[in-house]
Amino acid sequence: MMKTVLLRTALAVFVSLLTADLLAAAEKKFHHVAAAPVATVKIVNSFPHDKDAFTEGLLFHQGYFYESTGLQGQSSLRKVEIKSGKIIQEINLAHEYFGEGMTILGNKIYLLTWQNKTVFIYNLRDMQKTGVFHYEGEGWGLTTDGKNLWMSDGGEVITCRHPLSFAIIGKIIVRDGDKPVKNLNELEFVRGEIWANVFMEDVIVRISPRSGKVLGWIDLQPLYSALPAMERRDVLNGIAYDREKNRIFVTGKFWSKVFEIKVIEK
Repeated sequence: MMKTVLLRTALAVFVSLLTADLLAAAEKKFHHVAAAPVATVKIVNSFPHDKDAFTEGLLFHQGYFYESTGLQGQSSLRKVEIKSGKIIQEINLAHEYFGEGMTILGNKIYLLTWQNKTVFIYNLRDMQKTGVFHYEGEGWGLTTDGKNLWMSDGGEVITCRHPLSFAIIGKIIVRDGDKPVKNLNELEFVRGEIWANVFMEDVIVRISPRSGKVLGWIDLQPLYSALPAMERRDVLNGIAYDREKNRIFVTGKFWSKVFEIKVIEK
């Protein structure tokens, strides 16, 4: 009788611990107390991605991916064939620079650096460097609304910058309800909104460029089930938007795949 009681007690403790672990995992999946609605995603397609790329910026332009990668001595700017993942063209940054987010406006590519306070400008046609701007603070993400540039620095502020001088001409403070959202990383304009990866989290936050208000969250945890289990990988980072076909692509640092996704409202 005593053995039965002990076994039941042990089983109850085990179930309690297992339940706690499952609840903790569920909370990790999306742990924000979000004022804005939370959506999930469905994988539409997947494409090969260089698993050695420490992705910092990703965008779609005229049938190709353009990508910037980071790490000291390994940073680069790339033009990539989508279906094969083949690098068509690549520019390597000098060893002292840590590449960050990038965007294309007109016939120019703008590429941030992390702590070097430098943005490099390249000719889109041949990816030759044509200019340099400097800024204060850190560089994280960069995107464009088709007129100006928008930059994140790891905090809750996104600055709007003039493309001819990189001077700040406006800013927004990103808030979900009354709570600031920090660690804003890679940026992309999608259907008039700014979408941002949140560093170290498996989410995208949708932001109003007019007010900084969080319009919604996108939980990207389902993507992990489509990645090889034993594969080396780092955090989610990289959002690209094909405006003509309304396609959304996402990837991560050291990920072997780029996913085309569809957002599913819960």
